[in-house]
Order: sequence, then C-alpha cells, then structure tokens
Amino acid sequence: MAKHRRSSRRSILLVLAACLLVALLVLLYLFQPWKLFVDETVDEASPFSTSTTTAAAPASPAPDAQAPANEAPDAQAPDAQAPANSPPADEGPRMIARGTFISHEHATSGSVVVYESPDGSRVLRIEDLRTSNGPDLKVWLTDAPVIEGFDGWWVFDDGQYVDLGALKGNIGNQNYEIPPDADLSELTSVSVWCARFRVSFGAAELLPV
Repeated sequence: MAKHRRSSRRSILLVLAACLLVALLVLLYLFQPWKLFVDETVDEASPFSTSTTTAAAPASPAPDAQAPANEAPDAQAPDAQAPANSPPADEGPRMIARGTFISHEHATSGSVVVYESPDGSRVLRIEDLRTSNGPDLKVWLTDAPVIEGFDGWWVFDDGQYVDLGALKGNIGNQNYEIPPDADLSELTSVSVWCARFRVSFGAAELLPV
C-alpha cells in the first residue's frame, strides 16, 4: 500500500514538473527576455540627399570695354547674349515630413524622415534610433495620435495602420519603403510596435516640411 502511494506521488510530481517546464518554455517564447540584453545594430545609408540639386544658369559674358571703331553700334557676337529663359533643372528627391521619437513602454530616442523621389516613390528613414530589443517588433505608419505616457502605449492598432515590416535593429539608421497607396495625409505617426503584446515601444508624429 505504501509503495503504491509513493508511486502515485511520484507520478503527480512528474506531471507537475512537465507542466511547469511547458509553461516556462511558452513564457520564454513569448517574452524572449534575452533580447533585452542583446542589441541589434544596423547602419543603412540614406537613400536620398536632403538637398535638391539645381542647375546654375549660364553666366552672361561681360561687354567689351571698347568696340572697334569700324564696327556698327548694334552689332553683337552670336554668343554674346545669354538665353532669356534657362530650362528648369530636374527636381531631385525631397524631404516631405519628419518627426522625433518619444518613449512609450521602453525608452526610445531618434528621428524619422520621409523622402519622396520624382517618380513618386517614398521612403521612411529612421535615424539614430535607440530603443529596447524585443519580440516581434514592427515599424508601423498609423493614423493614431502620439500621446505621451501610459495612455499612448496602446492606441496604434485602434484605427488605420500600415505595417512597413520588421524592425531591422533596435539601434541605428534604417530605411523602409512606403507602399504607393499609403495616404500620408491620414497616416501621420510612426510607431515601433510590439505586435506580440500590442504595445508601442516608442512613437513619432510626422510633421510636413
């Protein structure tokens, strides 16, 4: 009888240990706590220059100090006069919006810039980012307001959002293509979004420039 009880107790302990092990593995998968101690750094070059290149108009030649005595007063060399209207230079990529990160669930700093090229394609660039690493981090464009404090952590999946892809690194500079159909007149904020726990690590309001 005593031997049977010891066997039953051992079986119960084994089942409990197995359950605890499974629970621990699930928690490790969900939270991935080691990422808090492992930074991922990325340093992508800027896709565009912040300045627009313009072609300089050709300079008009200086008039001669003295015209030859036998030359008619209204005579001019063929290339002495500059064209009245120079053709406009091709417009290069330009900055159309920018913003600065504030902290939400984790301390976050850095800035965001949106560039538009002449063909209409757009790129979101994150510069000097520094935030915590974590599971399933995304870069989202959203229509949510950027609110400081606890109330601003959860709002970014309440309305419209566009997922630009996984965060490439929690430290550094990185570029993300913006889909052609994304309406930046409505999508006016950027969030480093933890999709697993539906919380913002940090966010920036996009302001037109």
